[in-house]
Parts: sequence; C-alpha cells; structure tokens
Amino acid sequence: MSGDVKDLLLEFTQRHLDRARAEVFGAIAEEYDLHRPAFPDALIDDLVALGAHALDVGSGTGKVARALAGRGLEVLGVEVDPRMAAVARAHGVRVEVAAFETWNDDGRRFDLIACGDAWHWIEPKQGAAKAALVLRPGGWLVRFWNVQVLPDSVMQALDAVYRQHAPEVFVYGHAPPVVEDPNPLPLAPPFRAGEMKTYLSERRVSGAEWAAFTGTISDHKRLPPERLAVLQAAIRSAIEGFGETVLVRMTTTALFARLP
Repeated sequence: MSGDVKDLLLEFTQRHLDRARAEVFGAIAEEYDLHRPAFPDALIDDLVALGAHALDVGSGTGKVARALAGRGLEVLGVEVDPRMAAVARAHGVRVEVAAFETWNDDGRRFDLIACGDAWHWIEPKQGAAKAALVLRPGGWLVRFWNVQVLPDSVMQALDAVYRQHAPEVFVYGHAPPVVEDPNPLPLAPPFRAGEMKTYLSERRVSGAEWAAFTGTISDHKRLPPERLAVLQAAIRSAIEGFGETVLVRMTTTALFARLP
C-alpha cells in the first residue's frame, strides 16, 4: 500500500476525532439536502428486506430515513446536529438529536441500523458496542457510502483548478485508490461480517450542480468563504467547458454485518 493511500485511509478512519469538521454540515443543512446524491433504489430495497423497524444513524437531513419510510418501514433517526435534524423533521422524519455513542435508546430495539455516509464520524468501538446493544438478535448493521467519479478529461481540468485555488483540499471526482482492506472500519465482536455489495448508477450534472455539491464537503466548507466562492466559480467554468452536463458514475458500497 502506497504512502499516499495509507495517509488517505488514516485520515478517513480518524475523522471521528475531528468533531469540529463534522459540525460544518449544520450550517449548510438545506444545501446538503439539495445537493448530496440519494442512495440507489437497489440498496434501499435490500435494506427493506432486513426488517420492519429501522434506526437511521447519522441521519443528517433524512435522505435514508425518507427512502426507508417510503417503502413502509418504521424509522427513527439519530442525528447529532439539530440543524440537520430540523430539515429531516420538515420532511416528516422522526429524529432524536444526540451523538449515537451516547444516545439514550430507552430500551428500544431495532431490526436494522442503517448508516449512510456517516459511520466515519462515529468512534468505531463505541459505535459498534452501541449498535450491538440496540439491535435485536439477528439484527443487521449496514454501513454504506457513495463515491462519485467524473471522466478523466474533466478531472484533469479540475486538478488544475485545485492546484491554483485550493491545493490543500481533496479533489473529489477521482476514482478511489485501491486499498488492501476493503473494510476500513472493522467492527468489534459480536458482529459477524456479512457480504460487501456494490451498486452502480449514473447521472449527468451541470457545472453549477457539481460546484454546489463541493460546497457540502467538509474540507471545502472549512475554506474561507471568499476562497470557496472563487474555487466553486472555477469548478463551474471548467466543467462547462465540456458541455452543458458531464457524466457522473457513482459506486455505492455497502457493508453488511449481523448479530448472532
């Protein structure tokens, strides 16, 4: 494993230590809800098959909870940021504001814990222990995340934009590096590792849409506002050089783990 990949993996697995970075999302809750991609229907269908009572951990603005509830599940969200939770509630999601590790479950038990694009903000051992506590025997913990990839020609243009305007932040849109361990967040016992599944989807985005998406990424949002605005304008202009829209290929990875 190369040094760059090791550094990226280490940064990803230690994000739960940077609570200030996690809290930037609340200030842009409406934008987050609008510009973050939804999870694919095939994944939601697989989750629905795992039980009738679901807990959506790190529920954010309720994208996962809304999809599950729309398939008939009874869903409760747990979200640490009250501003994100407020957006979810506006969409009809039941949400309790708390960090999952210290959330008062009040004896409630669930068939399924779903966690979309959020487990890296949770302390892994405490999170696994809490999940084991609130799941019924045979219950499932499923963690999943999206990776969006733009065409190589577009990424070459965006790499130049970032080198000029924000060399310190990660350039989203590249294919992810291949790592030796496909599960960067191993679970503690008593969970039994299940399968890892991938879901492929495509969509087209405009330069304005991709630029708006970058404003919902934590390291981008921590840039000074004037620098972020300049970066986003340059991103938009670079993508528009390839036409009205560009193709985005999205891979959603899901890790299934089950209690005995």
